[in-house]
Amino acid sequence: MTSGKVMKAMLGFYIAIFLLYLFGPLMVMSVTAFNTPTYPQAYPFEGFTLEWFGKLWEHRLLMEGLRNSLIIGVGVVVISVPIGLAASIIMNQIYHRARSLFYLVTVSPLLTPGVIIGISTVIFWKDALGLTDFTKATFYKGIVLSILGQSSFVAAYCLLIIMARLTRFDRAQEEAALDLGASYPQVFWHVLLPFLKPALLSASVIAFLSSFENFNTTTFAILADKTLVTVLAGEARQGTTPVLSALAVIIITLSLLGALTYELLKRREEAAAERVKENARIAERGEAV
Repeated sequence: MTSGKVMKAMLGFYIAIFLLYLFGPLMVMSVTAFNTPTYPQAYPFEGFTLEWFGKLWEHRLLMEGLRNSLIIGVGVVVISVPIGLAASIIMNQIYHRARSLFYLVTVSPLLTPGVIIGISTVIFWKDALGLTDFTKATFYKGIVLSILGQSSFVAAYCLLIIMARLTRFDRAQEEAALDLGASYPQVFWHVLLPFLKPALLSASVIAFLSSFENFNTTTFAILADKTLVTVLAGEARQGTTPVLSALAVIIITLSLLGALTYELLKRREEAAAERVKENARIAERGEAV
């Protein structure tokens, strides 16, 4: 046996242990969602059932938390993506020496613990603004406070994603559009935004997922309302049930379907682009002949 074979065997063993550690709990939880006992049990498998998926739909707190999580996630996307876009444009255009300070200010919420952000959000909207009855009825609600609190740091994620794309933008395109008579709003809508479309879509997805799974900030900002993660935390403290396993199976399935759909669409787009390039090369060779 050579040293190369030993290295490959050790590497394969390490990868197997890593995958088992990563996906083992998910596989066990998936089995418990279809097992008949009322307590999550993977072995022995006493019987196949879909009862827990029906009880999941009937679970009032989970459905209410899911609805609130979707509302908060959409609200965070609506606020965070435009703020991240505006901040990235400003950072790309301000004087070079001011960029480091501006970057520090905009990214600092990522370094702040979520507990501090949640408590600060509640205190700010309750005390610092001196809320009137109208503002209290409008803003001092769990869903609104959660959107505002999460957006304060999710916008920084959007900034980083959009900025990574914006740094590759050729400013000569803007100058050419302005020379041809376009106004600044037209340049923004017809030149810059189409170029940033992939980054904006990515930022929207990241913002929604970051909001959907957030716990620390949401726990303090949600007040008397509930989100899916806060309900799950309460259910887990009281003792987990196969209903939670059924929810995990649904989330895993949706994640896999989303990833597979994205990969298929991406490969289809790459194949179409490759066909266009091949047709262009054939046309060039034909003209040369």
